[in-house]
Amino acid sequence: MKKLALFAMFAIATIITSNAQAQEKTVMVGGAAMYPSKNIIENAVNSKDHTTLVAAVKAAGLVETLQGAGPFTVFAPTNKAFEKLPKGTVETLLKPENKAMLQGVLTYHVVAGNLDSKALAEKIREGNGKAELTTVQGGKLWAWMQGNKLVLKDEKGGMATVTIKDVHQSNGVIHVIDHVLMHK
Repeated sequence: MKKLALFAMFAIATIITSNAQAQEKTVMVGGAAMYPSKNIIENAVNSKDHTTLVAAVKAAGLVETLQGAGPFTVFAPTNKAFEKLPKGTVETLLKPENKAMLQGVLTYHVVAGNLDSKALAEKIREGNGKAELTTVQGGKLWAWMQGNKLVLKDEKGGMATVTIKDVHQSNGVIHVIDHVLMHK
């Protein structure tokens, strides 16, 4: 009788959890649903388009940070974005002796706070068409609208376009971008 009661409770809990996830407004990224109830890392590891980014976050020792409370706004370059870097750049950054440099590159893609597209649009309006963002790394990014696309400019003059916006997480928001941003 006790086993049956425990089984029934487990079954109900599983159904409730499944229903809650089914009711969440998910966004598909890299062939995987991104659940707002999961943190940045829990979602990112499921995206086949972000395997390079996930490997870099692990190599940089930033997993725990990005699983933290945040909130964080992450501009997440795809694998194709990393492939646009000069040959050998990713391999060099992933070497243990370059961990600090890798951390700098990755934290340059993170802004403190939960800046979804509405919040970014408001900052752009307040900045008369351009918003200046301070990254966790300490550098600056500039954001503006180009037609209906959100565009970012880094300190070296490189540009990235947001290809998927507002991927909500339990500890922030991800915006997928098509280029890797570089600081000075």
